[in-house]
Amino acid sequence: MMRLLLVCLMLPLFLAGCGADNIYASDADVARYRYVSDEPPSLTLYTVISTRTNAGGHSALMINGRERIIFDPAGTWNHPWAPERNDVHFGITEKMRKFYIDYHSRETWFVRSQKIPITMAQADQLMARVERNGSVNKMMCADSVSSALRDMPWLHDEIPFTFSPLKLSKAFGKLPGVISKDHYDDDPDDNSGVLMIQQEKPRQVVQMGN
Repeated sequence: MMRLLLVCLMLPLFLAGCGADNIYASDADVARYRYVSDEPPSLTLYTVISTRTNAGGHSALMINGRERIIFDPAGTWNHPWAPERNDVHFGITEKMRKFYIDYHSRETWFVRSQKIPITMAQADQLMARVERNGSVNKMMCADSVSSALRDMPWLHDEIPFTFSPLKLSKAFGKLPGVISKDHYDDDPDDNSGVLMIQQEKPRQVVQMGN
């Protein structure tokens, strides 16, 4: 009942934030850029936090299992080497992971990463859940992430349903074995140029003869 009441109260805000972006990469692109990390299975919660007010601005999940993906509900980051299907980005290499953090970290925002170890079976279960989630409406990031986590039997009692990225981060930070790190950057607040630079193709070096 409480969740229904919150949704009803916030519905006008969600509608004002526009609808979800329905992006669906091809099978060929997903297969081409698929990335398998040599690290053990893990789950990382990313929370974007204001450097001025400490308010939470965004929530996302990176899942590392048989491949590494980022569930970025209602997010604005994109890269041609990280094909997207309904807010799930595939091909999250170390470069793409760093790109994702760099895009969100700037003078007005920092990124908190909170990582926990999980089993391969748990990674499979959570990946399947976020892949069938569908694209997310604006302002619904923490709601979508907390709902996905609560659907996991091994997290249901630990994670609250919430629209607040900070409340979600606080609960996640209490999980056993969590490793937290805050990422800061002094890039200007208008970071549109960051995305353009990230997506530039490497320049070919032409060596001149002697």
